[in-house]
Amino acid sequence: MQLRFDGRVALVTGAAQGIGRAIARAFAEAGARVSVSDLTRPDWLDAVEGRDMTFRAADLGRREDAHRLVEGTVADQGKLDILVNAAGGVRGQVGGPIENVGENDWRAIFAANVDSAFWLAQAAAAPMRDRAYGRIVTISSGAGLRPSLTGIQAYTAAKHALVGLTKQLSQDLGPYGITCNSVAPGFVRSNPATERQWASYGPEGQARLIQNLHTRRLGQAEDIAYAVLFLASDRAGWISGQILSVDGGRS
Repeated sequence: MQLRFDGRVALVTGAAQGIGRAIARAFAEAGARVSVSDLTRPDWLDAVEGRDMTFRAADLGRREDAHRLVEGTVADQGKLDILVNAAGGVRGQVGGPIENVGENDWRAIFAANVDSAFWLAQAAAAPMRDRAYGRIVTISSGAGLRPSLTGIQAYTAAKHALVGLTKQLSQDLGPYGITCNSVAPGFVRSNPATERQWASYGPEGQARLIQNLHTRRLGQAEDIAYAVLFLASDRAGWISGQILSVDGGRS
């Protein structure tokens, strides 16, 4: 089954690196016109500019930035078919005792992972509803289904919240032709934060993690991207409110 997105417009956030970058490039390779966003413009865009890819900087924890991003995409492209919110992450934090968690640390992770997804969906709902078509895919995590390997309480809580938000969006927007699903990646070495986490396990911990995977290998960012493309495709038109674990069988 070959998935094509010719004529479709996709907005991918968190696209500077890792999973977001892989998703954006996969959509472009499949024929979509892609708008990408992150806090700063990624260098990798220089190699693919002209392949129907545009960039806008945005701090998506801010409602006005999220709305401006969606409105700009619709103004430029005439519509928005697909929204993929891959923005998030741990914001440079590491796991530690619960008593050491500060208010700003807690709120920063929620802003990046939950607020951003809600503000973007809020902004995208109207243009998608007007055309009776839309695909919204959030990137949650195995940490949204069980305790997190990171040990970061706010990250676990935020990803659980994102799972709940995705299911609520599915109920709210489904009657208007808009599906809402989430991909929950397992451990993927895709950015500096995951590289630091991988190194912290040491050789024995790394071996144990891989041994717990049915596939006996770590995933790659492209594994997540392919799952997103399926959920965003017309082949998945009757799939909504689902959380797809892409984790090599760990779940």
